[in-house]
Amino acid sequence: MKDFALLFRQPSYDYTKATKEEMQAIQKKWHDWAGGIAAQGKLSSSGPRLAMEGKVLKAGGVVTDGPFVEIREILGSFIVVKADSLEEATTLAHGCPALDANGSVEIRPIFG
Repeated sequence: MKDFALLFRQPSYDYTKATKEEMQAIQKKWHDWAGGIAAQGKLSSSGPRLAMEGKVLKAGGVVTDGPFVEIREILGSFIVVKADSLEEATTLAHGCPALDANGSVEIRPIFG
């Protein structure tokens, strides 16, 4: 089996206005989805949730604010799954809660 990164992008990861109940429901969706992958023995590791702020360093020493200055979606987090192929890893990405919020899941093989 190979490792694949599932990168979660959403137009907004700002849940500051969500109620406690809404946050619990969102967290449950994520837990249930990742738990289903883990139950199959295919969860390699779970990445931490990323902060909203950051910097981007470009060639020539140019530093800009925010990791998402030039894109409309925010990379919020990632997990690493085990799969035999890119197609299988893509199947594991189905049901990701980021998709419920008009987001996307980028599936990338990890060299190693």
